[in-house]
Amino acid sequence: MAGTPLSRAEHFIWLTARVLEQRRFAHHFLGGGADPVEAALTAYLNEDGGYGHALEPDLRGPVSQPLHTAHALRVLDSIGRCGGLRVERVCRYLTAVSTHEGALPALHPSIRGYPVAPFVPVVDDPPSDLLATGPVVGLLHRNQVWHAWLFRATDFCWAAVDALDKTHPYEVQAAVAFLDGVPDRARAEAAADRLGRLVRDQRLVVLDPREADGHPVPPGYAPGEHHFPHDYARVPGSLARRWFTDEEMSRSLDLLAAEQDEDGGWPIRWRRWAPGTALEWRPIVTVEALRTLRAYGRPIGG
Repeated sequence: MAGTPLSRAEHFIWLTARVLEQRRFAHHFLGGGADPVEAALTAYLNEDGGYGHALEPDLRGPVSQPLHTAHALRVLDSIGRCGGLRVERVCRYLTAVSTHEGALPALHPSIRGYPVAPFVPVVDDPPSDLLATGPVVGLLHRNQVWHAWLFRATDFCWAAVDALDKTHPYEVQAAVAFLDGVPDRARAEAAADRLGRLVRDQRLVVLDPREADGHPVPPGYAPGEHHFPHDYARVPGSLARRWFTDEEMSRSLDLLAAEQDEDGGWPIRWRRWAPGTALEWRPIVTVEALRTLRAYGRPIGG
């Protein structure tokens, strides 16, 4: 398909995306307003203040879940609407579903009985999880949200990040999301430096895409489910950007740009366990790929 990366992606979005991703694409790249994005997001909102209805495509069913709600907060943050009564209501939901440590589980057991990705186990008494808690805490802090829920949740994240030893890429991404937003910048920078050394020492990042085929994949991940520098440092201002040389980052962004498929969308690397989930994820991944390329000054068209 001829055209710029943006024009090709636009065709893909109108062809395949949910209304929410259509509205997000229009807002970020076509001058569309924030109100339509928020209106589309509201369709996933439940009466308990959380979000459900497969907003995060790998979790199906209507019930609110921490991962859905984290996804909603990222959307609100991206349009400058992460505050006010809408977020106060979200924080009440987070309080209600938190563990005894005041943090979030990856999955609340209310989802039992609905289809869920097989790599996300449902248990009756789930533990606190940095994967679910870190991005929410970091995002709320970055938006200067103050709520009682944040105090214990922040303490949990600091303890979890400080204790990280043997880890995996998605947990690292959650830690970065926390560290990029938390107010104590000196402590965050020190923790990020240690985490960056851990990522390189444990080979949790492919520094040269030409060597990806021979790079180890973490246990439980799908074949080829590699992570590259741009997966950790989504924007130049991220603390994770310091982990990589300019050359390593440039190679990573070259790969990201080259991954755009013939249909105009970007692929997903993780396990596809149901036909509909891959179709719903690809527009989300496409919007984020374009946002990352633009953040680094890469030409996408316009």
